[in-house]
Amino acid sequence: MILSQRPTLTQYLIDQRRRFPQASGDFNALILDVALACKAIAQAVAWGELGGVLGRQRDGAADAINVQGEAQMRLDVLSNEVFLRQNEWGGQLAGMASEEMEQPYPIPQQYPRGKYLLVFDPLDGSSNIDVNVSVGSIFSVLRAPEGAQQPGRELRETDFLQSGDRQVAAGYAIYGPATMLILTVGNGVAGFTLDPGLGEFMLTHPDIQVPCDTREFAINASNSRFWEAPVKRYVDECLAGREGPRDKDFNMRWIASMVAEAHRILMRGGVFLYPRDSKDAARPGRLRLLYEANPIGFIIEQAGGRVSTGRQNVLEVQPDSLHQRIPLVFGSRNEVERIERYHAEPVAREFEAPLFAERSLFRA
Repeated sequence: MILSQRPTLTQYLIDQRRRFPQASGDFNALILDVALACKAIAQAVAWGELGGVLGRQRDGAADAINVQGEAQMRLDVLSNEVFLRQNEWGGQLAGMASEEMEQPYPIPQQYPRGKYLLVFDPLDGSSNIDVNVSVGSIFSVLRAPEGAQQPGRELRETDFLQSGDRQVAAGYAIYGPATMLILTVGNGVAGFTLDPGLGEFMLTHPDIQVPCDTREFAINASNSRFWEAPVKRYVDECLAGREGPRDKDFNMRWIASMVAEAHRILMRGGVFLYPRDSKDAARPGRLRLLYEANPIGFIIEQAGGRVSTGRQNVLEVQPDSLHQRIPLVFGSRNEVERIERYHAEPVAREFEAPLFAERSLFRA
């Protein structure tokens, strides 16, 4: 076999490390351990029904429920275990936090502690695994607070409650027709494709950029009756197409797999909306700030896109709990800024009088 001329993930990380001559190499080792965990999960996903790990996790006679109140899939549990076992021993981490675990995971006493924290969603979109839709793993790297790496010091939830603009790195693996790893270390976004022969992630997309404009949007339209007015306005304008105020036709996409949605937008542009709605008043949003919104947001912004709650930049939100949920809009910059502008404008009062109807004398 002739070796590819493309750089490997290891070579890419070494090149990035040269920007910081004082670096110890711990960060590179951590990213490579995460990548190895993703390779193992990719293999489990690829076996499908043949691997015997599809379907729901059982807890006695009932389905097992995770901390999010969702039924766990067997692959959720397997993927979570892979992340823990692969990243606990190397000495780079002071602790981990997972969407599948209620509390942070301290590094076992027999292993040294490091200066980083790892936050992850081990298998995003797992409810779609039985119909062979692309799923993935999302991760974020934070610096551990002073003292957190000291032996005997108890790991705390507050150690992880850092705003997204303090991330050191973020990425995701997508397990589709090809397995890809998307990574940012704060210097743009690079995409790597797994070479199944070599077992190496090869650099295939060196400088990913999200186009500023788009004709695609992604939203779960079944929730339209619960949307706030700015979101209804935006979607209605897109649906109106060439004859509407946007003067162009849009396509709507919805995969219901966060990683797959983000990957499509990175590759060709678009905007994704999972906005605040009134369906469940106890939840201001549906997506997890630490495990989904922050890492995806960091990637999108590093690729020239924009990420928002609709009202503020997601990466500026100060987390108040480990499993906090948040509304999320991300993608092509001009579309996200338009949605933010609609949220900032006063809501027009609705009147039944004909003069104030949509096609009245007062229509803009």
